[in-house]
Amino acid sequence: MCGIVGYIGTRQAYPILINGLRRLEYRGYDSAGVATLHEGELQAFKCKGKVSNLESLISEQGGIKGQVGIGHTRWATHGPPNDVNAHPHGSEDNGLVMIHNGIIENYLPLREELTARGHQFKSDTDTEVLIHLIDDIRKNADVSIFEAVRIALGEVVGAYAIVVMDVNTPHQLIAAKKGSPLVVGIGDQHREYFIASDATPIVEHTKDVVYLEDEEIAIIDVVEGFKLKNIKNQEKTPYVQALELKLEALEKSGYEHFMLKEIYEQPRSIRDSMRGRLRADIGKVELGGIRDYIQKFVHAKRIIILGCGTSWHAGLVGEYLFEDLARVPVEVEYASEFRYRNPVIYEDDVVIAISQSGETADTLAAIELAKSKGATIIGICNVIGSSIPRATHAGSYTHAGPEIGVASTKAFTAQVTVLTLMALHVAHEKGSITSSRYHRLLIELDSIPEKVEKLLNRNGEIKEIAKVYKDAPNALYLGRGYNFPVALEGALKLKEISYIHAEGYPAAEMKHGPIALIDEEMPVFFIAPKGGAYEKIVSNIQEVKARKGKIIALITEGEQQVGGMADHSIQIPDTDECLLPLITVVPLQLLSYHIAVMRGCNVDQPRNLAKSVTVE
Repeated sequence: MCGIVGYIGTRQAYPILINGLRRLEYRGYDSAGVATLHEGELQAFKCKGKVSNLESLISEQGGIKGQVGIGHTRWATHGPPNDVNAHPHGSEDNGLVMIHNGIIENYLPLREELTARGHQFKSDTDTEVLIHLIDDIRKNADVSIFEAVRIALGEVVGAYAIVVMDVNTPHQLIAAKKGSPLVVGIGDQHREYFIASDATPIVEHTKDVVYLEDEEIAIIDVVEGFKLKNIKNQEKTPYVQALELKLEALEKSGYEHFMLKEIYEQPRSIRDSMRGRLRADIGKVELGGIRDYIQKFVHAKRIIILGCGTSWHAGLVGEYLFEDLARVPVEVEYASEFRYRNPVIYEDDVVIAISQSGETADTLAAIELAKSKGATIIGICNVIGSSIPRATHAGSYTHAGPEIGVASTKAFTAQVTVLTLMALHVAHEKGSITSSRYHRLLIELDSIPEKVEKLLNRNGEIKEIAKVYKDAPNALYLGRGYNFPVALEGALKLKEISYIHAEGYPAAEMKHGPIALIDEEMPVFFIAPKGGAYEKIVSNIQEVKARKGKIIALITEGEQQVGGMADHSIQIPDTDECLLPLITVVPLQLLSYHIAVMRGCNVDQPRNLAKSVTVE
C-alpha cells in the first residue's frame, strides 16, 4: 500500500523522485523519504507526514543531488508513523539502503537471529530487518548485492516489492517483487530507468515498461543494461510493453478534488466500459475477454464473486444480476475471509474476482486458492497489466481510467456496468431471458450515461441537503432489492471520507434492530425509486417518520408519495430496476463528498486509508 519510486540515469534524480512521490501519495502518506547517491556519498532525508513536509525539509537543508535515487511514501504496518520508521531504511553502516512495500511475516525471528549476531536496529519496521539480512549475507558470504538480495528473499515469508541501492555500485539498482506490484520503465536508449509501484510516476518519462512477476529480481544497470532473473537465479526474458496511460488523466483538470472529478467522469467511464461491447442497435453484447469461457458460465452450477470494500458491494449487485437474469446461483464472498474458512469449491464453479487496482492482496490470495481447486477464474479490473489479470484465466477491464481518489466512485459504476454486460451475455446465451426483455435492457443500458449526466446537474440541490446533515454523528442508509448494495456503498462513502458513522441495511431489516437508533437527530437515507418493492419501502419510511427520524429519499422523477413524506428528496431518472444501482449511487457519492468538504476533511486522502491495499 506504500508508494515506491526509483531513478537511475543521466538526469538529477530528486526532481523525478519528488514528483513521483506526489503522484503516489494516494497509496500512502503517513511519512515519506528519499535517498540519492552523489559522488560516492549517500544523502538521505525522511520525515513523518506528507510529501510536502519532505520537500520543506530538503529545501531547508540545501537540496539533494545525485543521478541515482529511491523514494517512498509510507502507509504504516509495522510501527507508528514517525521519522524513524519512515523509509528508506539502511544497513548499520549505511552502505545499503532500501525501500519496501509489503509485509515480511517472519521478521521477528529474523530480527532475533540478527540481534544475536550483533545487529542493532533503529526502527520498529520489518523493512529494516530485511535490509540488515541482505547486508549480513553480502558481508559474510562475500557475494554481490544481487546475490545477497536473492539469497535473503529465499529466507523471508510474506509479500514484498523492494528497491535496493548500494553505495559501492552507484551505477546499479536492484528491484524485486512478490505479491506487491512493481514496474520498471525503460528510458531513452536504455540510458535511464524508472521504477515505481504503479505507472503513475513514470508515465511522463517513458511508455516502455516491464511489469515484474512474482519472485523476479531486476538488475537495473546503466553500464551493463537491464537484466532479469528469478529467485532461483534463472535468466528471464523481460517482456516490454507499451504503457496505456495518459498524463492528463492524472491531473485534477480544474476540479477541487480528484474525487469530484471522478464522480463527474462517470458518464464517460460507464460509456467507455460499454464501448465495443454493447451494440444496442443490433441487439448484441460481445465481451471478447471472456469469449472462450462463455460456455463455462452457461453450464456453471454456481458463480462465486470475490471482492473487498466497494468491489464487494459491486459484487452484491452482480449477485442480483446473475440470479435475476441468468438464473445462476451466486455467492458473494469477502476475499479477505474466503481462504480462511476452508470454502467448498468445485471444478465447475466460475469465480469472478473484482478489484479496481488489480493488486488487492486478499483477492489475489483468494484467486490462488480457487485456482488450486480447479475453478475457472474471471477477473474484472481497471488497471491494465496489474497482477489480477495475469493471475486469472480470462476477464474484462473496466476502462474507467485512473482513479486517484482513495474513495472509489467511478470504479463502482464501471464494475457494475461490466457485471451487467456479463449477466446479460450469459442470460442471452442460456435463453434464460426473453428476447424482448434482452433488447429492451440493452437499449436502456445504452442510455445510462446520459441519465447519469442529467443527475449530475442536480449537484447544487444535493449540496444544499449536505449542509443540513454535515454535523450528524450517525446515519442510516436503507434500500431493497438491487438498491440494498447501494445502501451499503452509500454508507461506506460517508464513513470513508467524512468520518461520520454510517450503516447500510436492507430496509426491511430496520425493524430487527436499527430502528432503536432512530430519533429526531438521525438522518435516514432511503433509496426509494419505483420498483418491485416500492410499497414495502413506503411502509418503512412511515415507520421512520413515526419516530421523528429525518428522511432523505431518492425518488423517481415525478413521484409524489415518498416525496411528500420525506424531509428532503432527490429525483432520479427512471430506468429498469436492474440498472438502478448505476444511477442511485451517484447522489450518495455527491452527498458524501460535500459533507466531507464542509467538515474540513481531506477528501482524496482520508485518514488511515490507502488506495491500493497490497497487504493482507
